[in-house]
Amino acid sequence: MISQKMTTALNQQIGLEARASFLYLSMAAWCDAKGLEGCSRFMHRQSEEERAHMLGIFEYMSEVDAHALTPGIEPVPHDFDSPQKMFQMVYEHEQKVSKSIHGLMEIAKSEGDFTTDNFLQWYIAEQREEENLMRSILDKIKLIGDGQMSLYYIDKEIDVINTAEINKAVAE
Repeated sequence: MISQKMTTALNQQIGLEARASFLYLSMAAWCDAKGLEGCSRFMHRQSEEERAHMLGIFEYMSEVDAHALTPGIEPVPHDFDSPQKMFQMVYEHEQKVSKSIHGLMEIAKSEGDFTTDNFLQWYIAEQREEENLMRSILDKIKLIGDGQMSLYYIDKEIDVINTAEINKAVAE
């Protein structure tokens, strides 16, 4: 069993992961409406990944006899100025998620909760990968620039990254 403080914090993390899933799903729909099929596929996959993160916490809480709560989701934006700004928003959100997970780890360490500490190790590594991926996408977008053909090249590059991420997941 975990503490009430940890239960509350994990339930807040569930809400953060759920909101990320809905945010990324909204971004996928926006990309699709703009004809950015590669970006749409990427954001759909990201949305599913965030949902899986949320469900992982749900399952963990059941295993340690804590009560996981289904979160209410505050509305997410449905319109974005550009893929560049959209991916900047994703990067900033991933940084927020990382900070939250680090906060969970601080609670686990301060309470001597070795079980939750162990559980959170995967999330910490995952967030490092997510931030690195988003940073590399932003770097590629900056290299491509904002000329007339930039949207086409950004979309193609994101599709290549998405395929690579899918192949990496299958190999693991």
